[in-house]
Amino acid sequence: MTRLRRVEVRLVGIVGAFLLAVATSVLAVPGVASAEVVTVPFRIDPASYGNPNGSFDVPPVRCAVRIGETEGSVTITGNKPEGWGCLIYARVDWLNLTTGASGTARMSDGLNGFPPEAVLTTGSGQVALVLHPLPGPPMTPGFTTFFVP
Repeated sequence: MTRLRRVEVRLVGIVGAFLLAVATSVLAVPGVASAEVVTVPFRIDPASYGNPNGSFDVPPVRCAVRIGETEGSVTITGNKPEGWGCLIYARVDWLNLTTGASGTARMSDGLNGFPPEAVLTTGSGQVALVLHPLPGPPMTPGFTTFFVP
């Protein structure tokens, strides 16, 4: 076999391995089964009076994203039992990184035994979310990303 022929065979093998790796990674995008509800937790760290380390009297706020209840939408709620633990009246900004769609919502008031929540119609794709605490002392916004089926 000539030297040029060996280089061609090696090049074809490398290109083939690369294309196989790309095809496998594209097909292996993590998703959520339509009947399965997935919870993605995230937290908001307090910065009481400008202190980024927080304070013993202001614990972290634990929120969660529920994915899979309805196609193309998610629910922001608390990560404690029955959906409690997230902030009331917080502003939620989101961006669908796949489609470019974006929006803003506000958490509900959490009155009458209903935990605060916000339902976002993001569409299918990878979504980035920032939850801004509005009332109370300064706090670091909560941030998370997730895939919506």
